[in-house]
Amino acid sequence: MTLRRRTLWMGGVALAAASAGAWWSQRRLQLQSVPDAAEAAFWQGAFEGPHGETVRVADFRGKPLLVNFWATWCPPCVEELPLLKAFQQAQSARGWQVLGLAVDQPSAVRGFLNKLPLNFPVGMAGFGGTELSRTLGNVSGALPFSVVFGASGVVLHRKLGKLSEADLGQWAELV
Repeated sequence: MTLRRRTLWMGGVALAAASAGAWWSQRRLQLQSVPDAAEAAFWQGAFEGPHGETVRVADFRGKPLLVNFWATWCPPCVEELPLLKAFQQAQSARGWQVLGLAVDQPSAVRGFLNKLPLNFPVGMAGFGGTELSRTLGNVSGALPFSVVFGASGVVLHRKLGKLSEADLGQWAELV
């Protein structure tokens, strides 16, 4: 085989491998649809709050709800918390509610919230929160993961990865 043919052949193999890798990565991170049973189960959920209180998801039904799965050890999660705090403050008069579900150790969350208090409820989902996020379409279980529910309780939008002001602005217009 000549050097030119070998180079072309190797380039073709590299291109095929890169394409397969990109396809697999995109498929792995792709959000899946949410079955009605998963939505219903979510609304029946309850979590311990940071101060031992019970955070019942059903208490938020009937208003638009932004659920954010986060962890103290996740840099993009921590970076987006001030945006979520501002969104809660700006949109609560319009009926919006933010709910943070911490996929973390309760002691770590409590310590974190002592340093950065939030103006929205936080539920201690623990590492089981990863499975809950999967039932809501986050196949990879990656963080951060956000789900927007309409007042009717149906999933309207989801995002895997760090939120932006543009995301929140777009979602605010859903109401």
